[in-house]
Amino acid sequence: MTHQNASARFLIVGPQGSGKGTQGVLVAEAFGVPQVATGDIFRANVKGGTELGKRVQAIIEAGDLVPDELTSELVSDRLEQADAERGFLLDGYPRNRGQVDDLARFLSTRGASLDAVIELVVPREESISRLRQRALEQGRTDDTEEVIENRLAIYERETAPILDVYRAQGLVVRIDGVGTLAEVTERIFVALAERGLQPNGDGAAAGAA
Repeated sequence: MTHQNASARFLIVGPQGSGKGTQGVLVAEAFGVPQVATGDIFRANVKGGTELGKRVQAIIEAGDLVPDELTSELVSDRLEQADAERGFLLDGYPRNRGQVDDLARFLSTRGASLDAVIELVVPREESISRLRQRALEQGRTDDTEEVIENRLAIYERETAPILDVYRAQGLVVRIDGVGTLAEVTERIFVALAERGLQPNGDGAAAGAA
């Protein structure tokens, strides 16, 4: 029995430089569900001048981090939109245990649950190498080795406990993130298929059906 045409609710998790943003787009398109990234949600609400967006803008302008409660409220608001009715791929949320609990509460009130948590596994030195290369290509002089190391340390400190929670629920699909884009993509789809999670076949159009 597969979950084809039933639901496709995924998280994609991985350190900076793991390629999760690119892979997330490919998985979301194949399953016909929206890729939901917290950064995009923040920007869309700020640009749209929504009540939530005004609260986010005030916090960001003050130089503070958007608190979990508001982040979860924004994500919940996005997941209630029509295009996410039969699924989504979350990128960048949840980031910590509090947000994990918020997402679980949101889904349970709708009688829904996650189908898989895709973990892209990339060695630290590989992530640093990729981020250093990206900084050179984009001319980002602020992306020093120290800054990159700090970002990875935050990921390791905050995200490891999240993966432990989902691992205990049997949801984590560990994917070797080293290789070409196509190789990693293929590994993801093979691993999901082994769990009975098949793309719709007609890609993004399936979400509009």
